Amino acid sequence: MRESSNPVMRGVVRDNQTGAAGFGTGAAAAGQGAVWNQFGQQTDPYTQQAPQVSRQLTIDDVVTKTAMTLGVLTISAIAAFFVSRSNPGVAGLLMGVGAIVGLVLVMVASFGRKQDSPAIVLAYALFEGLFVGSISFVFADVMVSDASAGALIGQAVLGTFGVFFGMLLVYKVGAIRVTPRFTRMLFAGMIGVIVLMLGNLIVGLFNGGSGFGLRDGGPLAIIFSLVCIALAAFSFLLDFDAADRLIRAGAPERAAWGVALGLTVTLVWLYIEILRLLSYFNSD
Repeated sequence: MRESSNPVMRGVVRDNQTGAAGFGTGAAAAGQGAVWNQFGQQTDPYTQQAPQVSRQLTIDDVVTKTAMTLGVLTISAIAAFFVSRSNPGVAGLLMGVGAIVGLVLVMVASFGRKQDSPAIVLAYALFEGLFVGSISFVFADVMVSDASAGALIGQAVLGTFGVFFGMLLVYKVGAIRVTPRFTRMLFAGMIGVIVLMLGNLIVGLFNGGSGFGLRDGGPLAIIFSLVCIALAAFSFLLDFDAADRLIRAGAPERAAWGVALGLTVTLVWLYIEILRLLSYFNSD
């Protein structure tokens, strides 16, 4: 099976392949065990406890775990938004804590082979919700003070899920195939965006914060945000493909947590970019 390009999904596939091999070996060893115990008494091999086998992953598992993860993130984001609104001074703290802890948890899940841990996935949703709620306050109530915060955030949410379901339809009808070439091109674009973001940040430290003009609300910033939105949208195709291959491969149902984590990471990225783009059009 071709490995997923998503580091979270790739770890899920790798762990499930390892687990399947281990189960087969254990079952064979149990079947070849002796029928006499150390006291010389005959034992019934059929009374030995069989290894527990998790049921196979289904689309319902993916939907349920993703809904749970997004539910925790949404509750956390709403709480962080209203806390930030009542006390604007804590918005930066919530944003920093949420972003740093969320990133650490994703790294632990991706490289520590903990993608199927519900505790890590839900903890990520909790802390990422702090980041999403506080940054939504910053964009809606600080950067765009004359616009309705509820309307701006509502538009960003609708746009995010509109893109999500649109890309799901594109994947289902096969309008765009997830091929190795497509994956390489997408990741090359992501690397380019990351390099530009880092360069914009470094240059901004020396010229008053404007950098290359990628985040100042001008025409170049609008184009850059549209590119980021397109990359996030196409990333859904990789997530859908990885989830589909896990289901067809007969992965255990716990793999749904890894799929939920991968989808949530992409959804958050897309939401932030759409919110940022909308703030450009609503600012003075």
